[in-house]
Parts: sequence; C-alpha cells; structure tokens
Amino acid sequence: MNKTKVYLKKSLGQNFLRDENIARKIISSLSLNSDDYVLEIGPGTGMLTKYLIEQAKRVVAVEIDKNLVQKLLKQFCTYDNLFLYHDDILKISFKEILRGNQSWKVVANLPYHITSPVLFKLFDHRTFFDSATLMIQKEVAQRIVAQPKSKNYGILSVFSQLYAEVKILFEISHHVFFPKPEVSSAVVKWKFKQTEPLDQQEDDLFRRIVKGSFSQRRKMLRNSLRSVFNNEVDLTQINFDLEQRPEDVSVQGFIELTRQIKRFHTTLIQD
Repeated sequence: MNKTKVYLKKSLGQNFLRDENIARKIISSLSLNSDDYVLEIGPGTGMLTKYLIEQAKRVVAVEIDKNLVQKLLKQFCTYDNLFLYHDDILKISFKEILRGNQSWKVVANLPYHITSPVLFKLFDHRTFFDSATLMIQKEVAQRIVAQPKSKNYGILSVFSQLYAEVKILFEISHHVFFPKPEVSSAVVKWKFKQTEPLDQQEDDLFRRIVKGSFSQRRKMLRNSLRSVFNNEVDLTQINFDLEQRPEDVSVQGFIELTRQIKRFHTTLIQD
C-alpha cells in the first residue's frame, strides 16, 4: 500500500481492502453484465473499480478524498464508462449523477461511521436502485438481518426488511484491510422490492412510529407512542397489542400498526 503513496485520513474512517480474492468475490456477488449501471460509493484505491469498469456499461463513483480522486483519474484515464465525482455521498444529488431510467446497482466498502446515514439515503432514493451490496461492520450486519424478539432487532432491521430482501452474503476478516480495523466486516446485499409496501403518507407515519418506539425500546408501545403522538392519536381506538415492546413487533406488525394509527390520526384525518 505504501508503494501507491496513499495518505490515510483518520477523519474519513478509511480502511482499504487489499485482498484480490475478496474483491473478486464481491464483484461476483453483483452478477454484473454489460448492460448494468453501477454506483460505487467510496472507490478508494480502485480495488473494486477496476473490475466494475471491465464488466458494467456505466460506473459512477463518488469519492470524498481529493488525493484518491486524482490517483483514480490517472489510473483509469483510458476508460470512458467511468464517471468519477469528488464529493460527499451524503450531500451529492442522486438525481444529478444517476440520470436516465436505468435501475442501478450500488456497491461500497463503507466507513463504519456513515453506514446508517448512507443506508437511509439509499432507502429515501430506493426507486433508483435494483440492489445494494455493501461491506459493513459485522455487528451492524447482524442487526440488519435480525428478527423480532432478539436484542439485535431495531431500526435498521425494520427499515432494511421493509424496503428490501436482505441477507448477509459472507463475513470478512479484519486482516484483509489496510489499516487493519479492530472489528470484522460482512458483505450484505439488499435486493429492493419492486412494489412499495406503503404509500407516501403511510411511509412518513411508519418512520415516525418505528423511530419513536425504538428510541424508548424498553418501554411498552403504549407508553412510547404516547410520547410520539401526544394528543394526535386516541390510542384506545387502536386494535393492536400495545403492551408489546418494539423489539417484539415484526415489520408486518409495524405496517398494520401504522395503518391503524393513520385511521385515528387527527391531523391526517383533517388533511
């Protein structure tokens, strides 16, 4: 890695993949063909990029590190299907960089500290995407696929499973990165659902319910929902077991709860 003169920026949480076998395994999991459009978040040293541009029709890569952008431009200057942006993935407009009616595949080795905000940005723009294959911290991966009645089940579990079919593809040792992180990683794939489970009004309400409930995860739903809605909803009208804690409620259960609350939500009724 020193030969490439890569200067690490601790603030960016950089851990570069250095194992070619793992890189090829990730690329293989994408099942790419020559018609595919790919968004790569944080290409870094280009470990995945070099395979992506050989197999996909168009690759849009967003890298926040200016020095890495310059190195990538030199390294891949002969490829006309790579479009590289020096920008923050959390600030850049997907509408601007992912033009056309194509469905994109996302791939990334995410810095651990931006996993949740990146995921929610992908969820907010899910109509752009066919799938997302992300390398993330192993413990976060376990939370994402967790089922109700387990300590790992939470907000990321619910939203991931609401919008996508999600599974852990494989785990990765910390030894294959430079610098070596203190924790292991896992590659997780979200295959986004083709039909929306909720309309926009329901989706907004669902988010409010789930986030409010899990912010007080040790409380029964009845108590946490009182805090969330105050006098907006008469909870006595809700035909749902509100003695449960949020970790006991399935995704489908939260959908049902959302639809019931929508019926008795005073503001929504007035609208």
